Amino acid sequence: MSKRRANGEGSIRKKPSGSWEGRYTVGIDPATGRAIQRSVSAKTQNECRDKLRHAIADNRGVSTSHTGDYTVGEWCRLWFETYSKPNLRPNTVRNYANVLEQHIIPAIGNLKLRLLMPIHIQQMYNDIRHHGRVKRGKKMEDFTLSGGFVRRTHMVLHSCLQQAVKERLIPYNPCDGCRIPKKDKPEMKIIPPEQVGTYLREAETYGVLPIFYLELTSGLRRGELVGLL
Repeated sequence: MSKRRANGEGSIRKKPSGSWEGRYTVGIDPATGRAIQRSVSAKTQNECRDKLRHAIADNRGVSTSHTGDYTVGEWCRLWFETYSKPNLRPNTVRNYANVLEQHIIPAIGNLKLRLLMPIHIQQMYNDIRHHGRVKRGKKMEDFTLSGGFVRRTHMVLHSCLQQAVKERLIPYNPCDGCRIPKKDKPEMKIIPPEQVGTYLREAETYGVLPIFYLELTSGLRRGELVGLL
């Protein structure tokens, strides 16, 4: 019986001969629509698991001997493995991988990189904003994502495509023609008038009264402020 790996990345099984086989998917045959699978073999389960992990990682990065006619998905994975991942912290690696594998590649990964246009990216951003949340649980009804998430997606894709521009794979960065949500402004917190006196007395205790007094007087007349002390 085969043993499934996380995220459906592959499976390993013990063969009748006693050796172990690992199978993984490398893509989809455009003619038949069926998954294209490859396999690795080893004498032990642990060795097979290691070989399978390396084979999957190698498959995600496109060989540098590639002709250059990349799909968006091929280039995204090559860029991530070569330029981005080695310089990121583990948490950031996971965030980038999530953006690429859950949103960018499923939406535009099959397009040829040289044919990618701003409208393709804009449509993806719009869809992410309104329908991009991954469903968790049967009762989930809200699939919207924040403008901040769309901005992060834009940042990842823009960096990826900018490297393609540097390598002359595309003439310009199509992300530059897109509109993204504006950065959310933090809500201004206002100190109630009845608390100003306490606020300033605490500031005086810590030796920062002049600074806080100046900030407050920019919004209150001096006479009003003195009356609250």
